[in-house]
Amino acid sequence: MLRRLILGWLVSAAALLIVAHVVPGFYVAGFKAALIAALVIGLINATVGVFLKVVTAPLSILTLGGFLLVINALMLMFASSVLRGFQVRGFVAALIGAIALAVANMALRWLIGGKKG
Repeated sequence: MLRRLILGWLVSAAALLIVAHVVPGFYVAGFKAALIAALVIGLINATVGVFLKVVTAPLSILTLGGFLLVINALMLMFASSVLRGFQVRGFVAALIGAIALAVANMALRWLIGGKKG
């Protein structure tokens, strides 16, 4: 279980580095900064993110899940505001970054053969 957790953390950090090279306004200083950012983003998602997703569930249902992207973008902006070496410049960069991050995470997990369950 610990091995899978560490692997997920490394995949998330790699996804952040990939997104930083693709999305303008999305910046990660290096792999160490990506590791720290992945950890902080995970903690934000597990705490504030859960609360926001529960509170905004009706809006997310009305928008067929589209509002979840807005929540993820806001959480990336929040993480950016508390971390050095990780910057998201503007809401549009955060929104595009949230989408690209989800795609990059999914692709990397598929490449390494990560299975749910």
